[in-house]
Amino acid sequence: NSHQWLETRVTTPHFSSCTLSSGSSSMTSSTLMQRLGLGALALVAVLALYVSGTSGSPSFLQTATSPSMRAQISRVSRRINRQGLPTPNVRRTGCRAEFFDGAAPTNTRQSMKSTYERGLAALDANFHKKISILGSTGSIGTQTLDVVDAHPDKFEVIGLAAGSNIELLSEQIKNHSPQIVAISDANKIDELKALLKAKGVEKLPEILAGTEGIEEVARYGDAETVVTGIVGCAGLLPTVAAIKAGKDIALANKETLISGGPVILPLLKKHNSMCIPADSEHSAIFQCLQGVPADGVRKIILTASGGAFRDWDAKDLHKVTLKDALKHPNWDMGAKITIDSATLMNKGLEVIEAHYLFGADYDDIDIVIHPQSIIHSMIETQDTSVLAQLGWPDMRLPIVYSITWPYRLSMPYERLDLVKQGSLTFKEPDRAKYPCMELAYSAGRTGGTMTAALNAANEQAVAMFRNNEIGYLDIPKLIEYTMEGHKNNVIAKPSLEDIVETDAWAREYGATFKTPELII
Repeated sequence: NSHQWLETRVTTPHFSSCTLSSGSSSMTSSTLMQRLGLGALALVAVLALYVSGTSGSPSFLQTATSPSMRAQISRVSRRINRQGLPTPNVRRTGCRAEFFDGAAPTNTRQSMKSTYERGLAALDANFHKKISILGSTGSIGTQTLDVVDAHPDKFEVIGLAAGSNIELLSEQIKNHSPQIVAISDANKIDELKALLKAKGVEKLPEILAGTEGIEEVARYGDAETVVTGIVGCAGLLPTVAAIKAGKDIALANKETLISGGPVILPLLKKHNSMCIPADSEHSAIFQCLQGVPADGVRKIILTASGGAFRDWDAKDLHKVTLKDALKHPNWDMGAKITIDSATLMNKGLEVIEAHYLFGADYDDIDIVIHPQSIIHSMIETQDTSVLAQLGWPDMRLPIVYSITWPYRLSMPYERLDLVKQGSLTFKEPDRAKYPCMELAYSAGRTGGTMTAALNAANEQAVAMFRNNEIGYLDIPKLIEYTMEGHKNNVIAKPSLEDIVETDAWAREYGATFKTPELII
């Protein structure tokens, strides 16, 4: 009954031996190791989890929070649990990191108060929100405007920022009359103005261009929420500009936290901005966490569709073409995210994002394959309850909540019919098929600028794959190659400039990757 031992003493910093006692009874470490089939380090680590308080030495606690020790603790804990013993209460003993204050408004007394106050305010008055959209002509931007079109009396569009699709942008300006607009290419300003005049738009918005113009849209005027739909690290600086202006962020750009998490979290606190996830998985987690205190959460469970190759054998992946990789079975998304879904890098990146959004330790974030994409993610609470958010795979649903939270707006979408759906199935990810997933966990545990290097390397790899410069199986190889090149230069507490420089370096370094030649 190892869970009954009340004291653990480590006699050396390296745990070469230990004495275990309960009242007048005692047992040598070697005896218990033999009974449980454990090594000395694993034995001491696991027993320490059962101790009330922190009777292990400081050196032990420091070592116990290393990634390798955590993995060992997790394996041994499961072994003990199979023998009918209770699972260690790791949160009480402090041997693993507690949920810290993440970017999303959860886990704290202040966030619960803000949720309550905003909910009451929405009840006391007609809901109305002023928003700006970064990446308005992309997938997130167009679906956000679909939400606005469903309730034009509930929203006012203050600003739009787009890339080069000025034809679509001109339609958006005509329909939503923003006060300010930015495009990436200054050479297209005159063409955009001509299009607007041809469409009968009499009052033109202020039109800016380039990175500075997009950042100005992000911080402009009295927009309350900025939807960050710009793909890639290009969305990081405009998001920072919006936060510094005190805007709430409807976060659809993963890279903001994946690359910039160490910088973004303190900025959000400093400027009293809220960060609400707008992608399906993190929105699901955010919704499940409403009203759950930090010490009530045991695990976050991200669901993954499995992407284009979920039904392929790993041995057949050398046959993959670009056309194959762009066939997502459930979701209608852009090319880059669809390929990320095929490699499961999207889920690896979401693990890092969940870490920064919700303050969860990487050991407390799991991935499960759920082919139907009906359960968008789950949380497990300390009492072993599992809370899930369900819905048809429609990106507009998480977008709605990101710009209305905590208000629930009635939407004219198809309602979920569980009878019509039928069965829901789950399986463990195949690590041989999805090596990108493990690379993301590794980068996250390393921390600092390594996550920025991972993200940039992945973007470079996907771009090269789309250009037929590398094969599908070279994507994880290029990413690992770049991470290996960065491992001796990781900055643990980076500045924004460090993150931008790491991003640029990783893209340049990744571009030097060469596909190994076959030796016959």
